[in-house]
Amino acid sequence: MGLNSDKTRLDLADVTLECAWHGPPPDDAPTIVMLHEGLGCVSMWKDFPQKLTEATGCGVFVYSRAGYGASSPVGLPRPITYQHDAAMEELPKVLDAIGFQRGILLGHSDGGSIATIYAGSHNDFRVKGLFLLAPHFMVEDQSVKSIAEAKIAYETGDLKARLARHHGDNVNCAFYGWNGVWLNSDYRDWSLENELAHIRVPITIVQGADDHYGTPAQLEMAKDEAYCPVETELVPDCGHSPHVEQLDLVLDRARQFCARIWALEKEGAVPA
Repeated sequence: MGLNSDKTRLDLADVTLECAWHGPPPDDAPTIVMLHEGLGCVSMWKDFPQKLTEATGCGVFVYSRAGYGASSPVGLPRPITYQHDAAMEELPKVLDAIGFQRGILLGHSDGGSIATIYAGSHNDFRVKGLFLLAPHFMVEDQSVKSIAEAKIAYETGDLKARLARHHGDNVNCAFYGWNGVWLNSDYRDWSLENELAHIRVPITIVQGADDHYGTPAQLEMAKDEAYCPVETELVPDCGHSPHVEQLDLVLDRARQFCARIWALEKEGAVPA
């Protein structure tokens, strides 16, 4: 179980995951583990991981969850616990398999939710902080409306073809595994209130003011429920992908966050 020689594949006990490594290994520097959005994968991050390692000096590890990109497929329909499953079952195996020693979790959208679930459910002293881009902590009407519109675009427009360039044979699995859960009426009560309350490391959240998948209520929930330090920023002229639409700002905030975390760690203010 572990990375292949060119660090493009991670073999776990039950699945093989597409992956990429940028920058120094865990023995030489902290590691940022990146968790993609509900329709994302390794290739959809584009050059952001490389720019992130250049900005922070950290190693950056990115992978496609099972059912995405070139990773092993999964069956449909996904259970409404799919984000908790990714956080509680898949992510711990990933961290151990890559030799993760210390660092932060960086998650976008669903990936931000998965990072939140992991940090709020595991007493993992290797994780020193969370850097979240447009995460979901609850289901909002705006989210459901936009996800319903995405289904129409997938089935009648060119969205499927565009996603297939990244997901290949996994494209239906990636789309319907995400879309079907969010449109399931049983999912409307989904909430990370409990997980937020149990996180004990600093959190920075960056969200676009024009995000059509979530409102500023997501930021307010994090500040209200978490006992750890939470820094939020609502970015003007930005939608659901701050790292694409406001790249320089996100890189600057990530650099500042990492510097602050390592300083706190040195002072003993975060678990060592």
